[in-house]
Amino acid sequence: MTLVIMAAGMGSRFGGLKQVEPVGPNGEFILDYSIYDAIKAGYNKVVFIIKEENYDLFRETIGKRIEKKIKVEYAFQKIEDVPSGVIVPKDRVKPWGTSHAILSAKKYVNEAFTVINADDFYGYEPFKKIKDFFEKNFDENLYAMIGYNVKNTMTLNGSVKRGICYKDENNMLTKLIESSIEEKNGKIIATPLEDEKNTFIVDKNTLVSMNFFGFRPNVFNYLQDEMVDFFNNHKNDLDKCEFLIPTSIFKRIEEGKISVKVLDTKEKWFGVTYKEDKKDLVEAINKMISEGKYPKNLWS
Repeated sequence: MTLVIMAAGMGSRFGGLKQVEPVGPNGEFILDYSIYDAIKAGYNKVVFIIKEENYDLFRETIGKRIEKKIKVEYAFQKIEDVPSGVIVPKDRVKPWGTSHAILSAKKYVNEAFTVINADDFYGYEPFKKIKDFFEKNFDENLYAMIGYNVKNTMTLNGSVKRGICYKDENNMLTKLIESSIEEKNGKIIATPLEDEKNTFIVDKNTLVSMNFFGFRPNVFNYLQDEMVDFFNNHKNDLDKCEFLIPTSIFKRIEEGKISVKVLDTKEKWFGVTYKEDKKDLVEAINKMISEGKYPKNLWS
């Protein structure tokens, strides 16, 4: 089982390269804890998707301290990796999005794999649930997604982007609405990113996507095919468009080519969407250390 960590995006709202912002008592990063949980759950390889210019930074920090614990690979997400004929705008700096990022890892992944963000603290249970899912299910077109209760994914410091999940009686994903979510006057308000006028209230236990997916290698073929269409459809907004995995997955669900099982978790998300979030995250990690969930020195 492989863990693919998307770490090519710069943290614009946080104000820097937040993937390597220390949050643990011995300088551990958020992704250290994800890798620790993955190893504990039985994963045996991790692939970092990064910008090529950040390779030395990643290798000298997180890479070297985990190479004795798990096999490590590095995949580079490059803005210039686009279909022939696409002219990349000169002022385009931001990577093309999560679907494009996952494609960057294609040559390193030949088995079932989990995809996560580098800057989200997910907790142990989701890694174990995805691992168990693939050990019991063998349909090549059956994927999985971890769903968090929205109340467990909020920050007090502003809005967050989440995918509102809709599922059928068999817990199969039927729809994802990418939304900006914020608590106002005791209510959780969702604003769809593609339809900002139609805000709606969501229950605190509504499941949301945190980009924690379980895929099989055939997902690369789907994304490769879709990428051509994506760039053809966005010729007029190449300066800001994004090729996003929730959109890609939902497209294949609508086509009847894949199914995605929603696996719920009661774990609480932590992250550093805003600088003010770091204090809460550090306190939460220290509390989990005191409860015995993590050692004080993660890699000793």
